[in-house]
Amino acid sequence: MGPNGYPIIKHMKGPLFYAKILLFGEYGIIKDSKGLAIPYNSYQGALKKSDEISDLEKKSNENLEKFYEYLLTLESNKLVSFRLTEFRADLDEGMYFDSSIPQGYGVGSSGALVASIYDKYANDKITVLENLTRDKLLKLKGIFSLMESFFHGKSSGLDPLNSYLSIPILINSKDNLEATGIPSQKEGKGAVFLLDSEIIGETEPMVNIFMNKMKNEGFRKMLNEDFVKHTDACIDDFLHGNIKSLFGNVKELSKVVFDNFKPMIPQPFHKIWQKGIDSNDYYLKLCGSGGGGYILGFTEDFAKTKRILKDYKLELVYRF
Repeated sequence: MGPNGYPIIKHMKGPLFYAKILLFGEYGIIKDSKGLAIPYNSYQGALKKSDEISDLEKKSNENLEKFYEYLLTLESNKLVSFRLTEFRADLDEGMYFDSSIPQGYGVGSSGALVASIYDKYANDKITVLENLTRDKLLKLKGIFSLMESFFHGKSSGLDPLNSYLSIPILINSKDNLEATGIPSQKEGKGAVFLLDSEIIGETEPMVNIFMNKMKNEGFRKMLNEDFVKHTDACIDDFLHGNIKSLFGNVKELSKVVFDNFKPMIPQPFHKIWQKGIDSNDYYLKLCGSGGGGYILGFTEDFAKTKRILKDYKLELVYRF
């Protein structure tokens, strides 16, 4: 106890790392289409320490413990090395990851955690302040892929990369990434928004469904032709601020996803997905792997869309 009768809390608070949204490119980036990921700073996480920790924080500490064990197995890896004795000591002092990022929602909850561990304990870390060449971005992505595999089985490393750098990243192909700028938001009527499915999504089963579908020639053809074409066009339009054209391409993408990725769209949302396409009031697409979590929406009139979808939880991401 301190002199005033309050517990003395050893405060430690690491830097904040944000959630991410893959605006375009879900599933396609597995097969080398373009992708565009942006930081989403309504949600964030940071490493913390305090003397008195709740059950939830204790659970986080235990999960970090498992992650620590996993990093021990990477010791012989040439790509990255960590100050693991320091990590161990912090864990013993009750360190946990304090995060508001919802899990299983496709906004990168494990990505922010991976970014914060790399930031705090990696030796020779690549920092945001240096000139981020393509080689450095790829190296970071490789390191993060290795680290995040602990959570997802197989990870591209993109979520932690986005979270760590906190800048939009354009994925041209697997081996070609660049930090990019997106047009500044306008006070227009249009918006990108998140629709909360209120269902937890599991990444792995969804990716497995996708991989099974990839065995079908028709599905592969659709992916290589329609899906990639519309995704790439959407990214191009978004980055150049071609809003009219963007909505046309998002509509096509919404149709392709609805026709070919049904299992990834939670059943209760099939009707409103189709309704958006038919009415042109809004268009929905997957946010991450789907199966629950968030669904991404695009609308030219956010106020009207909020009225139409008044029974659902919407969150604003970006204004046109």
